Amino acid sequence: MHIALLSRNRNLYSTRRLIEAGESRGHSVRVVDTLRCYMNIASHRPSIHYKGQELEHFDAVIPRIGASVTFYGCAVLRQFEMMGTYVLNDSVAITRSRDKLRSLQLLSRKGLGLPITGFAHSPDDIPDLITMVKGAPLVIKLLEGTQGIGVVLAETNQAAESVIQAFMGMKANIMVQEYIKEAKGADIRCLVVGDKVVASMKRQAAEGEFRSNLHRGGSASVIRITPEERSTAIRAAKAMGLRVAGVDLLRSNHGPVIMEVNSSPGLRGIETATGKDIAGLIIEHLEKQASIPRKAPNKAPPKPKG
Repeated sequence: MHIALLSRNRNLYSTRRLIEAGESRGHSVRVVDTLRCYMNIASHRPSIHYKGQELEHFDAVIPRIGASVTFYGCAVLRQFEMMGTYVLNDSVAITRSRDKLRSLQLLSRKGLGLPITGFAHSPDDIPDLITMVKGAPLVIKLLEGTQGIGVVLAETNQAAESVIQAFMGMKANIMVQEYIKEAKGADIRCLVVGDKVVASMKRQAAEGEFRSNLHRGGSASVIRITPEERSTAIRAAKAMGLRVAGVDLLRSNHGPVIMEVNSSPGLRGIETATGKDIAGLIIEHLEKQASIPRKAPNKAPPKPKG
């Protein structure tokens, strides 16, 4: 296959591993900088141009779209979809997962376990918002935050009110969540490919830190997940419409709760912790799915659900 890998930096670990995995299986992989693509949106022959030339035909596209370029990246991905190219994760699913509030609402509709989450606009509603999530300690999150940035743990109700008021004063969109004390600063990252959890790891926050993100100094180790956790991760990825996803879970007293569903999960931490060739499994899945006959280009795609 001739594969396009949408990535802004070919030297990133995940990008390099996907190139290696694709080429080792006999495919040609071209890294395409998402922001250097530009589109000819025409009824009869939509096309994508790149650095002054029309892009060649690809059999499949692997999107590695960073959160900061979600809007433009998904526009490029939609253009590939219009041209009839198979995409590993489609634009609607990525947009859905990047909107933290919308993704939680979709997961809630599917009856999946979630931390109690509140969302409000008016400062007058802050006291009731805090009560709604069982009071302090509680977690305040920027909807646009990534890798643990814009996540605050408020230890008291007074501190929570002050932080929420400050965010609201800056016109920032935030949500407030109950703090799962029993998780003890650890979460579980489940890597879903297709309809399987192919790997899982425990991420433990550094001492004095409540965020378990590896970018924040957290450590990773292999973990055995329960059947309920496995089912939750698979159902969460399916609810988002993602074929490849990183699903972050917390172990609470009332079962697994979902913190986030990531459409471009990093591979370094989980490959290092588990020793598994995750990039190879992604390419293997791509081979199977891209070989399924696609609808002819220029026909209207089916209307997405949700």
